[in-house]
Amino acid sequence: MSQAEVYQKLVCRLCDRRRLERVVTLTPTPPGNHFVTLEQLDQPQTCYPLELDFCLDCHHVQLRHVVHPEILYQRNYSYVSGTSPVFVAHLRDCAASVIQRFAPARGGLVVDIGSNDGTALRCYQEAGYRVLGFDPATEIAQRATAAGIETVCDFFSLRVAEQHLARDSQAALVISHNACAHIDDLRGVLQGVRLLLADDGVFVMEVGYLLDIVQNTWFDTIYHEHVDFHSVAPLVPFFASVGLEIIAVERVSPQGGSIRVIAQPVGGSRQPDGTVAKLVSLEREAGLDRPGTFKAFGETVNRIGAQLGAIVRELRAAGKTIAGYGAPTKATTMLSHFQLGDVLDFLVEDNPLKQNLFSPGLHIPVVPATELYQRKPDYLLILAWNFGESIMQRHRAFATQGGRFILPMPTPHIVS
Repeated sequence: MSQAEVYQKLVCRLCDRRRLERVVTLTPTPPGNHFVTLEQLDQPQTCYPLELDFCLDCHHVQLRHVVHPEILYQRNYSYVSGTSPVFVAHLRDCAASVIQRFAPARGGLVVDIGSNDGTALRCYQEAGYRVLGFDPATEIAQRATAAGIETVCDFFSLRVAEQHLARDSQAALVISHNACAHIDDLRGVLQGVRLLLADDGVFVMEVGYLLDIVQNTWFDTIYHEHVDFHSVAPLVPFFASVGLEIIAVERVSPQGGSIRVIAQPVGGSRQPDGTVAKLVSLEREAGLDRPGTFKAFGETVNRIGAQLGAIVRELRAAGKTIAGYGAPTKATTMLSHFQLGDVLDFLVEDNPLKQNLFSPGLHIPVVPATELYQRKPDYLLILAWNFGESIMQRHRAFATQGGRFILPMPTPHIVS
């Protein structure tokens, strides 16, 4: 493992101070989206540490080791938004809500940071806005552009924002769905947002919510792409330091519990709605300002692993076959930390970019959903647990034919 691949983050990403305390240590894994071909199975995959640090000054939580973003996003990146019907519906609902609430002028520019396959921007394009995406995943960005969503294949930054402004106007709206927790230079990104944003513009950022992760023990959202685990209290002064004011925060459900942070340039005309103060108070009550909360979280994770391991190994000992549903990034963390690589016969996955490949590190074969009804496993462990209800509804035929579902989080159990 070379310094060019990974380095330790020795300062807090939000307040730039160095008083960091390690609070959670998980099993090292390869990048969770680095699936391999049959020909690559004999080639070793580098595993990188998964450790969380707590900032004793601003109480932000972040990944200690940062894997170079080119390794994560420009080589073999396989996540696309458009393959999840639940998430597509969420993006449409978000766009409709933002347009109704803030009424940006039709024809104005909407910019998406981490635009992926353009699913979110298409919602705004269909509503009459000009759209522009920024995403570093080369193949996915090219596909989005070919499909009519102009996408700049680059990591968004202050420099990139300056280059854009030399060619085009400021944005009425800047959005980012589940990308800003992936960015090491978050300060540079928000400086770029402030530069791009018109004085009456709005920035809408969705990220996973640390409070949900802690309260539900959703530890498998800890993986190398997620360098930050956000709560509201540290974000307020951080946004202010780059000229942005948070005026509202909404809790939303996709990706296992998220927040939608809404901000405007400092001095903007919109008044805060009170949600920021409410969530800051809730976070304090939950102990997100204390390192001991996260150390206890790590102990709870290990108890859940023991419970899930007991369930699936007892089934295997009884001769039952078990497959996994979903090959999301989080599955790499869960299967590795709970040492479940040897209990699953295969993984079912709806994303065609992952099908007919093998999972990172553990090399479990990944197949289309049609294989579920041909191979007919006795049990299906839902690894994409945040879409568990949708998956079970779509595959009621599996249960009708005698199959059983296992939900691993937050309490492992066989669905009756």
